Amino acid sequence: MQASRQIAENNDHAPLSSRPAPPGAPHLKLLAGAPLPAPIQSGLEEMDLEYDADRKIVWCHFNFAGRPSFTQAVFRDITRVGTILRHLHAGATPDEQPVRWVVLGSHMPGIWNLGGDLDHFARLIRGRDREGLRRYMRASCEAGYNFTTAFGLPLVTVALVQGDALGGGFEAALSANLIVAERSAKFGLPEVLFNLFPGMGAYTFLARRIAPGLAERMMTSGAIYTAEQLYEMGIVDVLAEDGRGRAALDEHIERAERRHMAQRAIYKSRHIVNPVRLDEMLAIGELWVDAALSLGEADLKRMSRLVSAQDRRRGRAEA
Repeated sequence: MQASRQIAENNDHAPLSSRPAPPGAPHLKLLAGAPLPAPIQSGLEEMDLEYDADRKIVWCHFNFAGRPSFTQAVFRDITRVGTILRHLHAGATPDEQPVRWVVLGSHMPGIWNLGGDLDHFARLIRGRDREGLRRYMRASCEAGYNFTTAFGLPLVTVALVQGDALGGGFEAALSANLIVAERSAKFGLPEVLFNLFPGMGAYTFLARRIAPGLAERMMTSGAIYTAEQLYEMGIVDVLAEDGRGRAALDEHIERAERRHMAQRAIYKSRHIVNPVRLDEMLAIGELWVDAALSLGEADLKRMSRLVSAQDRRRGRAEA
């Protein structure tokens, strides 16, 4: 394998609707023996990417340019990450797997991801822009589907949650094969507060981890849950003390490496027994679009108040 490779434009192995990286996409340097992976900035807008070639780990971190939510730029970055992973795996044999773990974390203190782009939603709803809402919904569902199916590659996806994951942020964490959360992290689905529901993966992913009735209770209550509560429910897989999330994941990976093939086979078995289907996610997403377009002005004002709360959270995190 060369010391560096340019992202391939050919995307024959891409999952549904994934796109090749645009011109000027980043180069990957394979840093064998490096104590720390190098950040790969070029071509990424709101994420940082690091590749530890020795340990076969790609570290992806949200590095929000604005509000800490799922913007269109974040979705574009996730697509680029998939392209990078498929490029690295192109032509590799099972014994030469260049990546075994993909970890999604956040650089913003106390915040993993606060969810959907509510300000964008409000503009689309007021403009009666159904197609705009559908485009956003599809991008979100496809990102979650690609992550939960490991981009169609023989690797394990991980959500390393060291801050709050709310709304679409919680849905994104749920899409991971493995969830590692620090004790102070909070999780919740607050959409019901503005008369909407989490329609881009919450039901699909929760109902495959816990009983559907309990999943519905979580979605309709608007309650906030601690990482410890979700660990006891079987939603969080590894509970870490504050400040030790990455160390706990390192320890888990070290143990798991001795049985990586078995663990990967278990995750694949999970999808055989209870497969995540993109058509299911998109059908639920269409219900979300219909519900969004039925919101009234009072609901949109409540949504705007949550946007202001997100901005205040961001300001405190950056202070």
